[in-house]
Amino acid sequence: MAHFIDRRLNGKNKSTVNRQRFLRRHKRQIKESIADAVNNRSITDVESGEDISIPSRDIREPTFHQGKGGQRDAVHPGNDQFSPGDRIARPPGGEGGGGAGDGQASPDGEGQDDFVFQISKDEYLDLLFEDLELPNLKKNQMQKMVEYKTHRAGYTSNGVPSNIAIVRSLQNSLARRTAMSASKRRELAELEEALESLRHSEPAQPLEMKRLEEEIAALKSKIAAVPFIDTFDLRYKNYEKRPQPSSQAVMFCLMDVSGSMDQATKDIAKRFYILLYLFLTRTYKNVEVVFIRHHTQAKEVDEHEFFYSQETGGTIVSSALRLMDEIIKDRYNPTEWNVYAAQASDGDNWADDSPGCRELLQKSLLPVSRYYAYIEITRRAHQTLWREYEALAESHDNFAMQNIRSAEDIFPVFRELFKRQVEA
Repeated sequence: MAHFIDRRLNGKNKSTVNRQRFLRRHKRQIKESIADAVNNRSITDVESGEDISIPSRDIREPTFHQGKGGQRDAVHPGNDQFSPGDRIARPPGGEGGGGAGDGQASPDGEGQDDFVFQISKDEYLDLLFEDLELPNLKKNQMQKMVEYKTHRAGYTSNGVPSNIAIVRSLQNSLARRTAMSASKRRELAELEEALESLRHSEPAQPLEMKRLEEEIAALKSKIAAVPFIDTFDLRYKNYEKRPQPSSQAVMFCLMDVSGSMDQATKDIAKRFYILLYLFLTRTYKNVEVVFIRHHTQAKEVDEHEFFYSQETGGTIVSSALRLMDEIIKDRYNPTEWNVYAAQASDGDNWADDSPGCRELLQKSLLPVSRYYAYIEITRRAHQTLWREYEALAESHDNFAMQNIRSAEDIFPVFRELFKRQVEA
């Protein structure tokens, strides 16, 4: 059995492998904590790291113990309550009667807190956007937008222990040991042959035989001193990210900033769009994002103004849809671009404008869009805009709508809208 000894000095990332293994093992609990963190964060603190708490019961070592049922006899020492020969009734249910694990304080006053650790910004975002993608993405123009996929790329002399290439490392070890000991083995064979001939020759030459034996012992010790495997024998599987041709895409973010949208509703809409923006910029490269704010009039704005402007007014939703249609015709040819849109509103709109919104979507926007998501942020009963959009959702596969009632619904709704599609 071969033993590998890692003689490398411990670097600053010596625990990286163990950390990634821990994250994989407890991914479910970590993702639940991340979902809770998204709901409790402010809109300016979405992309930082996070403190994750895992209950102590979930990180205990697995052990074998006596299960329910069966017959088992045991002899206990006596005390002031029992006399020798007394029989103790079996606890109900076949379990011990200590009451452990029922949420009460331990009888000896001792316990164990939940395990809390910090995950980095990159780890947080990787887990946050895992299994998400832009729906219906079509590779119709292979330029600009680039996705990356990990591929094997030979071997490297540096890496983490989990990526060690055992066969290649042993091949290097064999080549090194052969190169370092081949001449000594040839010399050893010649000396052993000379010693054997002296033993059968007359007269005996004890001094010469002793000298040969000493030289043979010295050579054998030198050959044995060659290590079986050394640091520079080790080779690791190398991985690299290669760009994959993909399609260019544009995401339209349409946000209602009318007077009916109070500050809490606007904060929910902004947090949803921040999640969307982080998802696009982290998962895809060169995806263009168009920000549109609207009240009675719609205006294309930059990222800063979209999230921080205080402008408000009445509500005409169709103004934003018309502006989106104009921008598509002017800058984004649907034969070359994948067009996406996410619209957030509280559903409040002029009654005679809602049918016009449905008509604009049905005739102009949905035919050229890969996916259109409508998010209504309200605790009230749905109004005319929702009812008009419901008819579109029934007749168009590329139209989706969800209701957000509070901040706790943001992340579940986001994952539902952009969950990865299962290939047939």
